[in-house]
Amino acid sequence: MQARARAIGFELRAAGLAFPGTVALSGVDLVVDPGEILALIGPSGAGKTSLLGLLNGRLVPTSGAVLVDGRDLATLGARELRALRTRLGHVPQHFGLVPNLRVLHNVLAGRLGRQGLFASLKTMAAPSRAELEEVHALLERLGIADKLYERVDALSGGQQQRVAVARALYQEPGALLADEPLASLDPGRARETLELLVDLARERGLTLILSLHDLELARALVPRLVALRAGRLCFDRPSGETDARELETLYRVDAAPLETSV
Repeated sequence: MQARARAIGFELRAAGLAFPGTVALSGVDLVVDPGEILALIGPSGAGKTSLLGLLNGRLVPTSGAVLVDGRDLATLGARELRALRTRLGHVPQHFGLVPNLRVLHNVLAGRLGRQGLFASLKTMAAPSRAELEEVHALLERLGIADKLYERVDALSGGQQQRVAVARALYQEPGALLADEPLASLDPGRARETLELLVDLARERGLTLILSLHDLELARALVPRLVALRAGRLCFDRPSGETDARELETLYRVDAAPLETSV
């Protein structure tokens, strides 16, 4: 496949995010170049989902700055932010699908943010042959082409997860942000899906940022790991340079805070 959209880069500058009684992120500095592929790792509650929320503009930092494609999100108006977000594919933890619609229409919804009302209604009511073929090809890559006309609520959790991935890819984004995209998959399908995501990102020239719990797969298939613990960045380095003891400490409940390193 040819690259379909210009890859998007990201930068966090001392970014923090706080909610009443909770600090989700504190002083995070991170640069992701266009076309990079990386995984966010760390224990539950480390701040991985919050960090993805800052990158896609769904959350607003309470300190520091978030730059997407070189633009500080705090300086963008509502219309500019919506336009930018049409270039950011997002796979949330809970999929964000419409359960009583068919797989086809859930995937087609990936591009509705770039269309006017009339075009959106036409797409959903009577998709063109080209649109049908493109959705079918995506589902075929993800191993669920036979589910094209099934309702989403009739699918397994793993199948729904792949529909969410297809919808994000159909959006033709410059970056794909995926929050635990392997969580509902069995081990064999998880590896296959991660390999496919990495391959598709490379084929299309996408920036790919995933949060992952499976360290073995992350180290094997993702070239860069960014580790978070208690809302702070602990280390950021190539997967091959990570140390097993360091990773064990990252996930230990009783471990002392790790020093930030690169």
